[in-house]
Amino acid sequence: QVRLVESGGDSVQAGGSLRLSCAASGVSGGTYSRFSLGWFRQPPGKERDGVVSIDSDGQASYADSVKGRFTVSRDNAKNTVYLEMNSLEPEDTAMYYCAASIVTLSWWARLRESYYNYWGQGTQVTVSS
Repeated sequence: QVRLVESGGDSVQAGGSLRLSCAASGVSGGTYSRFSLGWFRQPPGKERDGVVSIDSDGQASYADSVKGRFTVSRDNAKNTVYLEMNSLEPEDTAMYYCAASIVTLSWWARLRESYYNYWGQGTQVTVSS
């Protein structure tokens, strides 16, 4: 059973930075390295949306709203994916979830949650103005 656990969420002032982590267990390193990984977020009262994905080759796809501010990376040796968030805005306030897909996703599927098989429980990010 693959388990994903996010950490790093916090309350920060606008303009600040945070680094989220998502550690996977119940999966071998070799299998994890083949996962497509994604970060999604759900603001209060809104639907969950894709933020960024990174495939097994390290290619990343970002939502327009976070381009230039957020950076995704993965460490397959640690079964962990990271989300570096800079220049945070109040609009970034949300519950952030990581997700894993067992298949390589086409570009049009990378930010769509229905294509992901495993999900974490989320970590809260709150940005105040």
